[in-house]
Amino acid sequence: MKTIRVVAAIIIDHGKVFATQRGYGEFKDGWEFPGGKIEVGETPEDAIVREIKEELDTEIQVMEWLDTVEYDYPKFHLSMDCFICKIKTGDLILKEHEAAKWLTKENLDSVDWLPADQGLIEKIGQYLAD
Repeated sequence: MKTIRVVAAIIIDHGKVFATQRGYGEFKDGWEFPGGKIEVGETPEDAIVREIKEELDTEIQVMEWLDTVEYDYPKFHLSMDCFICKIKTGDLILKEHEAAKWLTKENLDSVDWLPADQGLIEKIGQYLAD
């Protein structure tokens, strides 16, 4: 099975987490943490900064690694490095997603997360509680 390596930004601001709804592809309408594929020669940290600049026209700062999610979808294996990030500059302009929400610890499970992202919800809730 093919492995796809991606990164995800857990963007936190004032105790809330930024979630995006996919606007395209096989998983259209599912909710996810923004990010994308790691390009050849990139570190995961470099990839997440680039992806958020491309997708959301925002510059982020990577604060720390949270988790690496390993998930088997029917057609591929996803390896997703997830980082806690904060906004440096920009207004999170949706260029590829159809919707976005700021979620609190209490309503993290109020959206229909994609399966790989679902595995992060408990860990993010614990992070926000600290």
